[in-house]
Order: sequence, then C-alpha cells, then structure tokens
Amino acid sequence: MPWFLWLLTRWSSSSFPLLLPTVLSRQIGLEGVQATVCSRWETHTKKGLFQDGDVIIGGLFNLYYTPSFAEQDFTKKPHYQSCSGFSFSALQLMYSVAFAVEEINRNSSLLQGVKLGYRILDSCGRYPWALQSALSLIGGDEHSCAKSVPLLIGAASSTTAKVLSGLLAPLSVPLISYIATCPCLSDRHKFPSFFRTIPSDVYQARAIAQLVLHFRWTWIGAVVTDDDYGYSALQVFQQETQGKGVCLEFIQTVSWETVMNDVKQVAEKVHMSTARVIFIFGWSRIVTQLFLEFAKRNVTDRQFLASEAWSTSDALLQNVAISKISNGVVGVAIRSSTIPGFGNYLRRLNPYDHPDNEFIRELWGKLFGCSPESSLPPCTGTETLEDVQNFFTDTSQLRVTYNIYLAVYAAAHALHSLLSCPNRDSPTNNSSTCSSAKHIKPRELLQHFNKVNISTPHGETFYFQGADIPPKYDLVNWQKTPEGSLKLVVIGYVDEFDVQLNHSVIQWNTGSNEVPVSVCSQSCPPGTRMANRKGEPVCCFDCIPCGEGEISNITGSLHCQRCPSEFWSNTERTVCVRRETDFLSFNETLGITLTTVAVSGVIVTTAVFVVFLYYRQTPMVRANNSELSFLLLLSLKLCFLCSLVFIGRPSVWSCRFQQAAFGISFVLCVSCLLVKTMVVLAAFRSARPGAAALMKWFGPGLQRGSVCLFTSVQIIICIIWLSLSPPVPHRDLGIQGSKVTLKCAMASVVGFSLVLGYIGLLACTCLLLAFLARKLPDNFNEAKLITFSMLIFCAVWVAFVPAYVSSPGKYVVAVEIFAILASSYGLLFCIFAPKCFIILFRPEKNTKKHLMAR
Repeated sequence: MPWFLWLLTRWSSSSFPLLLPTVLSRQIGLEGVQATVCSRWETHTKKGLFQDGDVIIGGLFNLYYTPSFAEQDFTKKPHYQSCSGFSFSALQLMYSVAFAVEEINRNSSLLQGVKLGYRILDSCGRYPWALQSALSLIGGDEHSCAKSVPLLIGAASSTTAKVLSGLLAPLSVPLISYIATCPCLSDRHKFPSFFRTIPSDVYQARAIAQLVLHFRWTWIGAVVTDDDYGYSALQVFQQETQGKGVCLEFIQTVSWETVMNDVKQVAEKVHMSTARVIFIFGWSRIVTQLFLEFAKRNVTDRQFLASEAWSTSDALLQNVAISKISNGVVGVAIRSSTIPGFGNYLRRLNPYDHPDNEFIRELWGKLFGCSPESSLPPCTGTETLEDVQNFFTDTSQLRVTYNIYLAVYAAAHALHSLLSCPNRDSPTNNSSTCSSAKHIKPRELLQHFNKVNISTPHGETFYFQGADIPPKYDLVNWQKTPEGSLKLVVIGYVDEFDVQLNHSVIQWNTGSNEVPVSVCSQSCPPGTRMANRKGEPVCCFDCIPCGEGEISNITGSLHCQRCPSEFWSNTERTVCVRRETDFLSFNETLGITLTTVAVSGVIVTTAVFVVFLYYRQTPMVRANNSELSFLLLLSLKLCFLCSLVFIGRPSVWSCRFQQAAFGISFVLCVSCLLVKTMVVLAAFRSARPGAAALMKWFGPGLQRGSVCLFTSVQIIICIIWLSLSPPVPHRDLGIQGSKVTLKCAMASVVGFSLVLGYIGLLACTCLLLAFLARKLPDNFNEAKLITFSMLIFCAVWVAFVPAYVSSPGKYVVAVEIFAILASSYGLLFCIFAPKCFIILFRPEKNTKKHLMAR
C-alpha cells in the first residue's frame, strides 16, 4: 500500500513508533512486542459513545459534518481541530449500534457468556479524521489503555471506505460499511477485508434500467455526475438496455467544479429535448441546483428517475420552490425496514440517565436550549423526546439506520461462530483450538465473516456474497401533500432481479395515473413494421405497412411474417386468413356473360339449322352440300355447348370431359369445312375435260368417311391423352392473392399440344385449300367464305396461346372459353350469315340460274 507507507515515512512523529507495535501485536500477534503498550495516537476529539464489554465493536460516524481545516506541513505531528455542525440523523445512526448491542446482549442464544461493547467515534466526513479515528480504535485508547477493536463499522463514503480498507487490509481487520456503494469495493483482491450492508451501485443502475423497460420508455435523457458514481451507473444502464430498444437522446454531465454552468447547460438541453423521461445519477445538492434551474425555465413536463443518492432527500422533498418540478419523481431507494423498540429507545434517552454522554447533552442544548452542565440555561428536568419530531426521533422509514443494525448483527454472528467451541467443556478439549473473547485475531474473525448466513430478528435472510449482500431496494414516488411540500411513498421494491410495483398508487409528473410516454417514434401498430431512419438511433423509425400476404400481429414488430401457402393476409395485415377457393362460376359476372354468349350461340346456330332445314330444297341449300352444312351446324352447336363445361367447379370428370369435348367438337367442325372446301375444288375440277369421274369418285360417301376419319384421329389422341395423363383439379397457390384458384391442371402438356396442334393442322390445310379456290368462277363461291372464316379461326387460336400462358388464375379458363366462342361465332357468321341473308331477304337470288351465272 504505497500511500500507507508514505504516511509512515511522512508522519514521523512519536505516535507511529508507539502505535504500530501496539496495532501489530494486538492484530497479528507479532512476537517480541509488548502488548501492554498503549497507543499515543491522539484523536481529533475526545467525544465518543462507549460501552465496555468482552468484545468491543468499533464505529465511525460523521456526527459533525463541518471540519476545521488546518494547514499541515508534514514536518511535525499533524494537528486537527474539532469539527462543528451537529447532525441529528448521524446521532441516530450511532445509537442504532448501541441499541443493537444491547439487544444482542439480552439474547440468550447469541454469544452466550460474552458481552458486547462498543467504541464509536466521530470521523467528521474527511479522510484524515477517519484515518485518525480508525487507528485509534484498532490500536486502543491512549488514556485508559482500552481494548483494541477487532472490527469496524463505518466508512460513510466510498472514498473513505477505500482509504480505510487499504489501511486495514494488511491487518485483516474487517470493515463493514453501511453506505459505501462504489462497485470497485467488490474487488476482493484489492479489498479482502471489506464488507457492506448496502448494495453496489451496479444494482441500482440495473433497477432503473428495469423500470425503464417495465414502463416501455425508449427515448431517455441521462444526467450524471462527472465522477465514477455517474459514469459507472451510466455504463451499467447502457449494458442492461442494449439491444432492448432503449436509446439515450442525450448524456449530460455535471461537475462539482463547474456546477452552476453545468446545470444551466443541462436545463437548456432538457428543455429542448423530446425525451419525456430523464434519469439523474447525482448527489442531492447537485439535483437541488438542477431543479431550481428547471423551475426558472418552467420545465414541468418531464418525468425524472432518481438514484438512491437523492431519491429520499428530505431537503429536496421539503423544498416548496421545486415541488412543481419534482412532483412525481420515481426512484430507487435504500430499502427501509422497522426496528421494533428502537423508537421508544431513542425517546427514553436523556442527559440525567447518561450524565457522562456529551452527545446527549449537546442534543438537549440543540433541541431545548438548555443543558444540565454547560453555559446554557439549566434544564428543568421535564424536557423529553417523546413529543419531538426531527431526524433523530423519526423512525418511520429506517434505511441507513437499518443497514447499521444489520452490520451489528452480522458482526455478532461472525463473533458467535468464531467463539463457539463445540467441545469447550470436554476433558480432552485442546483449548488452543478455541478462540477466546480476550484474544480475538481479526484474521480468524474475517474468515467467519465470509461465512455469515443468518436470519435477522424480523426473519430476513442475510448473507454476504463476497463483499456484497443480495441487492434489495425500495421503489419510491414523490407525491404532493396539502401543505405544498412532497412526501415519500413506497410504490414497490426490487429483490435482486424481481421488480414488484403497485401501479395504482403511483402519482406521475402529469398528475394523472396514466404512465407517461417517452418515445422517439410511436410504436408501430399491428399490420406495419418498423423501418429505421437513416443516420438516426434505432428508436427513431417509420412505420411501413406490410405487403400483401404478410402480417404483423404485435405492436412494434421489426419484421412482417409471410402467411402460409394456404392463407393470405386480411385487409389490415394483422392476421392470416384461409384463402377462398376461386374458380370461374356461373354466379359471377364473367361466368354469366360467357354463359349468355354461349347459349346465344346455341340459339343462333339452332335458328340457322331450322332455316336450312326449312329451305333444304332451295338451290342455296342444295348447292352448298346440305348434308355437310347440317353436320357443320351440329358441330358448331357442340362447340358452343362445350364452352359451358369449362364453367363451374372443376372435378375429375369435368376436367377430362371439357378438353375432350373441345378437341373433338372443333375437329368435327374444321373437318366439315375441309371436306366442303375439297368438294368445291373437286366440283370445279370436274368441269374440265376428262375430269368428270373425279366428282363421281368424291361423292357423299367419301365425304362422310373423310369427316369421320379426320374426327377419329382426334378421338384417338384424346383417348390416349386422357388415359395416360389426364387433366386433374388443382389448387393453384402460385398466384399472389387472397384466393386459391381451383382449375384443371394439364398434367401432360404434350397431350394438350397434340390436341391443339391437330386442330391447327386441319385448320391450316383448310385455309390453304380455300385460299386456292377463292377465285374459282362462280356467282356464289363458298370457298371465299371458308377462307375468311379460317382466317378468323386461325387468328383467334394463334392469339390464344400467349394469352393462355400469361393469364392468371381462373382467367386462363375464361381465355379458352373466349377463344372457343370467338372462333365458333366467326365460323357461324362467315359461312352461314350470307346464305341466310339470301334465303330470307333475297329470295330472287336463291335460284339455280342465279347461282350458276358467271
């Protein structure tokens, strides 16, 4: 320990040569040194709280908080004047040790036969005073040669704890702090003899992070002190919230040296920020200045989160000037508890029962302006603390006081474990293995401190985890009182990682019970996803609606989920619903339209058939091969009717029948046209010399046979196709939409291609022959009509192929029906419309003479 060696070399007065042998002989048993030599280390005050006993517990408290500074030149023995500024709350802490010791001495099951005592000194809140008092306690008293203490309860700050722990570590003297919270003190290598009954600052930072996550605050401002306390807390907070959607809009620091300028900058930053929740890790005096600056700027719409350093500050709570700003503060506080009987114990204290107690006499002087033995007016003897309400007698929420109470009990149990000897009264007992209350070695006591695991008189389990205890905190809320000041209300607690809150009693800064909202961007509702803004924190984002077929069913979703294949997203994109089965139905507009057109085609074809049948003896009908004309009309009617098979819910048999009906009907139709074309060519060829036998050979029988032959080929193709790989009903999920298309899937594209290809072959042959016969001399040349009809037929089916391939869902079926109807109407009108017009409206042209005219 370099600083300790420095002290040894620099403070070369007569105190250290006499002090060190005493300390070392009493604490580590150095041989050859007289243990009876008393320390001549002078403390800065003769005042203290003392009680003799077999084992003495040492205590250091900041009873006087205003030191008198004296310049030290380190050339002579240092001199420290007494401190001033009497602290009522510190006096309560000192008497909590006395109360706990008396309670333990009355306990028959703890430290049987061993009486505890105490020596409590003032450390004045400064390192030299604390160092002086600690050395005085562990080395013994210079006047009465009082016993040295084997342990100390004290160190009212982390810095003081580090100084004292460094001093006591080589001596293995346990130091139990009730308020030092620096995480650095958990290092057992540097501070092996340090213990504390208050959690490390790491845990309060975690508790605040848990509060932020609990209330779903994602846009936070941070104000921390410019020291280890602020920076370590900020680091832990960021670690706890990392990856959990919490962002810090700003981080402001406040330094003791520039506090006034810093609080102005912080106030300006908070006033301009969009964060509605600000957590402050700092000391109460800094927070006071900060809130006063907030009040000047009328910053009233912020929710503040408090660290335990100021969350229970009475000075802040009772400051009416800042009550409007600080109302609703939520903070982490040192856990509070009750100590039964302690309040009555304090109120029974008086200077008459303790005439040698200078602290009580000074307390009497501060409270009643009198003293039994001083320059103040004498007391009447009727003064009592029963009706006094101040920090000394207030036991409503014991926080630091309860930590000291626990420290005394931890010390008592460690001593009990050390002094307990199971076979102390046995004749064979080796007394050297049993420790004595008169010869307690701190190193042995330290080992028992590490094993402390007890239940307090209130039933609370208490043990050390290294230097620390399991973290427990109160969660407090500042609420308005009718007088205008604020009161502290406990709204929950933190037990390690378990946060319990009573939301109904929380009073927020807004004055309502609604939890404040502090976000950079409002959470994205279901049906949308978060999209980060470029160059901004992850808490700032835009809400993008999910695409079709995607959903997000939670608030603040990062991604949209794609629905399963059989499902689709609803309109709000919040839930996947089963897709509706979609097919070309007779009930929908498109189906009704196509059905009407098809039925109309059947009716028109039937009408033409009736006209031809009625006028079958006229030259117009007879000249155009009436038998093939009737067969053509029948095939056209079948073409119109087969289109109806494509409408409706697909089934196994409808899928097979519709393609077969389509293929055969159209082949029959085109075959009739092909034979009619061949008849026209044969008729005109037979008019040439020597070709008369051609027409006789290509008579009605051969014509009927040709039609049957051409049609039979298609029938065979359909039979083979439908036998080997027929079309089957299929649920088409590939089309993006809320519906599943039910259609007939072509299991064999080759089969369907052969059917269409054969129809196309016959149609192209017919077109070629009709084109060759289009200029044959005749007043009515049917080859011209066939040519036009075949041109329309081929154009329709050539356009059909790309339209069929590119059409989605049920429109594939609609395209095929349209092609069937368009080509059928083309054949019907191109071939039969001119004939019907002449038959019905130009009967004078329906003569053999007119037809044979050139």
